[in-house]
Amino acid sequence: MVTIYIDADACPVKDETVRVATRHNLKTYMVCDGGIRPSQNPLVELVIVTQGADAADDWIAEHIQKADICITNDIPLAARCLEQGALAIKPNGEKFTQNSIGMALANRELMATLREQGEITGGPRPYSKSDRSDFLNSLETAVQAAKRLG
Repeated sequence: MVTIYIDADACPVKDETVRVATRHNLKTYMVCDGGIRPSQNPLVELVIVTQGADAADDWIAEHIQKADICITNDIPLAARCLEQGALAIKPNGEKFTQNSIGMALANRELMATLREQGEITGGPRPYSKSDRSDFLNSLETAVQAAKRLG
């Protein structure tokens, strides 16, 4: 059985994920450090972890299994999920893969260094309708792939 894990604190596609999960009858965990209302959907479980920089990430990494799906923007968490044989998708629909995760981690380090040095001051571009559409397509594809893997 495929399970979906949402790194929920700043996730803009919680509702979309729940809709797809419901359509496929998939258990879904929304993992956060608080501030999110519990879902009335019986397939969705809210997991509130202790406050801490990586508490939600650690919980997801400890529970995710092969062929499960993680929704996250967090590159190190995505790497941990891929190590477990799980799938990982960004809220904009971009898939993390074994081939791309090394470059994503390196780019993350580079960007952190440039921000620390003041070379970069802006953040990511605003989330768009096309990002939401791309995410829904990627999640549907990932669910189908996970069902074949599981």
